[in-house]
Amino acid sequence: MKTKFSLILLLFFSLISWSQQIEVNGVVTSASDGVPLPGVSVIVEGTSRGGVTDFDGKYSISVQSGEKLSFSYIGFKTQTVTVTDQTTINITLEDDVESLNEVVVIGYGTQKKADLTGAIATVKSEEIERTPNSNVAQSLQGKVAGVQITSNGSPGDSPTVRIRGVGSYAAGNNPLYVVDGMFYDNIDFLDSSQIESFSVLKDASSISIFGQKGTNGVIIIETKRGSREQKPVFTYNGYTGFQNAQNVVKMANAEQFVTMAYESGSDADIEFVENAIQRYGRSRVNPNIPNVNTDWYKEVLRVAPITSHNIGVTGGSENVNYSLNASYFSQEGILDMKNEYERFNIQSSVDVKVSDRLKIGTNAIFSNATKYNPENSAWFQTYFAVPILPVYDELNVDADPIPFSDARVLGYRGSQNPFPVMTFNNNRLKIKKILASINMEYQIIPDKLKFRSAYSHDYSAISERNVRLPYYITENSQREVSSIRRANVAYSNQIWDNTLTYTDSFGDHNLTVVAGSSYRDEQVNDFSATGNNIQGIGLESSWYLNFADPTSFSNQVNEIGDRFYAMAYFGRAEYNYKNKYLLNATIRTEGDSKFPKEIWVTTPAVGLGWVLTEESFMQDNGIFDFLKLRASWGQLANGSLGDSSGTRTVSTITTAINDVATAGIISSSNYTDLEREILEETNVGITARLFDSRLSLEADYYVRDTKKLVIPVDQPIVSNTILENVGEMRTQGIEVAANWSQTLNENWSFSVGANIATLNNEMTKINSEAGYFDTGQAEFRQRSMVGEPIEAFYGWEVIGVYQNQEEIQNDPIAVANGLEPGDFKFRDIDEDGDIDASDRAVLGSYLPSFVYGGNLQVSYKQFDLSVSFSGQTGNDILNRKRGEVLFTNDTNMDADFAINRWHGEGTSNSYPSSAGRRKAWNQRMSTFFVEDGSYFRVQNIQLAYTIPSSKLGDNMPEVKLIFTADRPLTVFNYNGFNPEVSNGIDRETYPIPAVYTFGVNIKI
Repeated sequence: MKTKFSLILLLFFSLISWSQQIEVNGVVTSASDGVPLPGVSVIVEGTSRGGVTDFDGKYSISVQSGEKLSFSYIGFKTQTVTVTDQTTINITLEDDVESLNEVVVIGYGTQKKADLTGAIATVKSEEIERTPNSNVAQSLQGKVAGVQITSNGSPGDSPTVRIRGVGSYAAGNNPLYVVDGMFYDNIDFLDSSQIESFSVLKDASSISIFGQKGTNGVIIIETKRGSREQKPVFTYNGYTGFQNAQNVVKMANAEQFVTMAYESGSDADIEFVENAIQRYGRSRVNPNIPNVNTDWYKEVLRVAPITSHNIGVTGGSENVNYSLNASYFSQEGILDMKNEYERFNIQSSVDVKVSDRLKIGTNAIFSNATKYNPENSAWFQTYFAVPILPVYDELNVDADPIPFSDARVLGYRGSQNPFPVMTFNNNRLKIKKILASINMEYQIIPDKLKFRSAYSHDYSAISERNVRLPYYITENSQREVSSIRRANVAYSNQIWDNTLTYTDSFGDHNLTVVAGSSYRDEQVNDFSATGNNIQGIGLESSWYLNFADPTSFSNQVNEIGDRFYAMAYFGRAEYNYKNKYLLNATIRTEGDSKFPKEIWVTTPAVGLGWVLTEESFMQDNGIFDFLKLRASWGQLANGSLGDSSGTRTVSTITTAINDVATAGIISSSNYTDLEREILEETNVGITARLFDSRLSLEADYYVRDTKKLVIPVDQPIVSNTILENVGEMRTQGIEVAANWSQTLNENWSFSVGANIATLNNEMTKINSEAGYFDTGQAEFRQRSMVGEPIEAFYGWEVIGVYQNQEEIQNDPIAVANGLEPGDFKFRDIDEDGDIDASDRAVLGSYLPSFVYGGNLQVSYKQFDLSVSFSGQTGNDILNRKRGEVLFTNDTNMDADFAINRWHGEGTSNSYPSSAGRRKAWNQRMSTFFVEDGSYFRVQNIQLAYTIPSSKLGDNMPEVKLIFTADRPLTVFNYNGFNPEVSNGIDRETYPIPAVYTFGVNIKI
């Protein structure tokens, strides 16, 4: 593979141009006042060759005959000139408002930024490419106001993406991704180098035309396409680097652990320590502890490589444009086992102008990936593994094939060594995805009425092979029988869209009307089988079901299939008067087979805009170059709920009636006949450009109500729950994004930007007998109540630690519960002199109340430096791994606890004692386990140096050298690897590594 890429690079460097070079000079001036313009970007179109004008507006550039020069500058319209044999080209640029004439991709069409009435954000493709990651959605972190990205450190796994918080309990909260017209739940198959544009649709008015799949927001992605009359442009983008775990959790070392064991007063724990001394000897530093001090996180973690290569060509003639792109991505995991992800992609597109009226386009993406899943239970075992146990135990001579240690030898109840599950488990996924689409566009009335038909087909196949190899560590830690699970999931999704678009201008009126239909057909087939006792298990060639014991398949073969149809009709009208008053109205009627109670649903939306700077009283105001007020309202129907299904049961029970045992029959039902949830949102905002368009500003305030919210409802007597449309939820917030861009002179330019978003989520209605609903385990309760966030952490509030016996005696609660110094004090909320269930309260929410991001970009000649940051606050994390000690006492504990534990009067008023942490009183769900999840992160630092082709020699390519540090610094107080936990519960969270890469971009 490396040899092939080297040959390709050599080929690129060896390519030379045959055209005659021309030295072109000129001056760029402003059309309004004739003043020379410094800092104007002068680029050879279709390449990255170019420069900027000097202080006097002068420029000089080498071009080839037939190439086009593009002149662009903030606040002015871009102008393009074709070079023939001229040596002097003077340019006059007309005034414009920066980026407002830029076209944004929206649902079933495009629209100028100046005409938008909804909350839509765009992200440049070069910003997406800065992040070295397997999933391009990760690149959005900190870049769009109101979009929260929760990273996932495991190779090939997708991040959690939430747009404006959560809108549902039962239907998921991931956005809809629309890639070249096809709908996806995730975009793990895309390579960042394939992306041309990225649009994030946040409000109901903007989303409504996509219907019930887009309830949680829509991200529209257009892949790269060539341009007409563009000479072939060859590019290579590649990087290689490494990943390193950050903020590794410090666990108690051997000395701290032994100290806590003796402090606990547990005879068993003291005996286990003495057993370790007897087996492994005494430490030379401290003879009271064993000669073992294992840092288990250090043992299971590794530095892991990451690599990416991409080769592409784009171009076009008068009637045809094309793009072809091939990419390779490889990433190993930081968990030291068979844990990696590898992907190879090919993307191509061709657009043909058949005649003046007819255009045809095709697009195809093929993705072939192999993923080895980590054994996530290893993180849980590593956290609890005692430091007085080594990884290998040479005294364990009966172990086969590797002499791993086992804590049971010392007397502990669990093996505690994570390496057996890491070593003897192999879970491989082969993932193939094919997206093919074809579209036809015909101008019925040229430049007024056009018909477009587009067919897209996504086919995905996932083949899983999960092998459990046999091993023997001790009698109580072994796997006698090997097993293999094979599973194949085939998924097919077809979408056929047909639209009519009418565009017209008459006088001061501008109108665009879209009417269309969309047909969707989704199919899934899932087959799995598990066999045991594989013959020849030592050879990977035997890891197939036909090598398993044929009698072991009983009750281990399963197959399910499903098919889903949906049909929709929609329309949208976009109108503006004098580019001053804007109207955008949408309606969509959609029917599908999942909701027999309500097959069809119709949802409307409307957006209004007022461009104040077009009014006479705002002319020459000296501050605003552009100012627009926006308001929108819309409804969305959530169709991501599961099918209506269930069973009716009849049970015989015996109960006491008048103190007499009486037999009877109870009929119950868990049948769900659901309706779609209805999301209703109001959004108001402003769009502004200030100070000669150097400052851009977007601000929005929204209120989103989810009606007919589906929540679990308890069924009396039978202790069961069913899902019903009996709740309501509200989310509201403010989003602000600002960016300042300025060219200082011909060498220096910079831009600085920031975005913030607030989020307030609360349940507003729960129409059930209980008035709330619980989730999570009983030991780690989450409760949703009116006036509180959904799935809030719910428990007791710690107000201190009992310090001495006198304090115990003076507190009736402590006396009644037999408490001791070093035990928690809990707040008696109802002041009834007891601590019980009625004293519980909301302890926090996993949803952040404030999310922010920012960026700084500085350019000096051929150097470019960019720095971005992100963060959030107001969210909490349930440190469940710390709380899991309630299930087993003979485990290690984090160093934070070991250092700050109560071990005498005045030593701590927030941590229990070593003995206290083992008591049920101190193990209950409380503020001790719910921690602040706020963080600040330096998200990305990139330094690039561009080597102009002229410095490499005649007819040589342009080369850019790039160093990137991704997530190099995260600042937080949470006692874990990372405060990014998607659901706020940290039990087996894969650490998120920092990534350091060096790359090169070549363009010819």
